Amino acid sequence: MSTEDAIIELLEDLCPGVDFKSCTTLIDDRRIDSLTMIALVADLEDKFEVDIPAVEIVADNFNSAAAIAGMIDRLVEEDLD
Repeated sequence: MSTEDAIIELLEDLCPGVDFKSCTTLIDDRRIDSLTMIALVADLEDKFEVDIPAVEIVADNFNSAAAIAGMIDRLVEEDLD
C-alpha cells in the first residue's frame, strides 16, 4: 500500500464522503476542520512513526492526500538520515 493510499484510508475514517483521491483543497474549502486536523496529525504520527513539527502544519502540506503523502515521505526520509 502506498503512503497516499494509507493516508486516504485515515482521511476516510475521519471525514467520510469526501473524494480524497482528487480533492486538492481540503484545507482551503474547510473539508478538514481544526479538530479533524488534530486527530489527523495524531493518526499520521502513529501510522508512520514520525513526528510532525508545528511548522509543517500548513495548508500547502494538507490540501490534498498527495501533499500529505509528500510531507510524510519527506519527514520519514529525514528521520532516516
